[in-house]
Amino acid sequence: MVITYHGGQFFKVVFGDIALAVNPISKASKLPQTRFSADIALVSLMHPDFDGVENVTYGEEQPFVAYGPGEYEVKKIFIRGVSEPSSYADGTHRNTIYFVEMEGMHLAFLGALSSRKISAEAKELLEDIDVLFVPIGGEGVLTPSDAHELSVELEPRLVIPCHYDASKLRTFLKEEGEEGMKAVEKLTLKKKDLEGKEGEVVVLAS
Repeated sequence: MVITYHGGQFFKVVFGDIALAVNPISKASKLPQTRFSADIALVSLMHPDFDGVENVTYGEEQPFVAYGPGEYEVKKIFIRGVSEPSSYADGTHRNTIYFVEMEGMHLAFLGALSSRKISAEAKELLEDIDVLFVPIGGEGVLTPSDAHELSVELEPRLVIPCHYDASKLRTFLKEEGEEGMKAVEKLTLKKKDLEGKEGEVVVLAS
């Protein structure tokens, strides 16, 4: 599995010949654009910063797209989404947290989560997470402090921050005791790599 970060909450996860796009940035967004072809796309929030499916669609090939809560199984990948409130932008849209199981690993994408106090349904979904993708930028998503506290509570093996500027990242890394951590271009991961890890932070360059 190879994970790359494309700004905002836009991630690309490649495993074998399958590409998963999470919260692709739309052409209507003010955030920088990235384009690639995806087999599956997950959209946490109906907002241009999250719903740019057109940027992961090429030619006749249309990705399978999850736009909200539910259970999905695509190309032997299990996906479950649960709804949580969000105050992002105008606060009128619900946010979806996605749980993804692939290659024996459990990934969780929190999307535009605004509060670390999540529902019982979300807690149950996030009981056994290998990689947690957590927003840390405030202004409608978790603050660095809340992101740290929720990460500690959920006990993932790896934590990947997203949706931040440089100052928010510094604050989050200070909370995590990882000041000065350098970003890496990509994360290549196998199940065996997770053995013994507890809340390890990985910063991906965008």
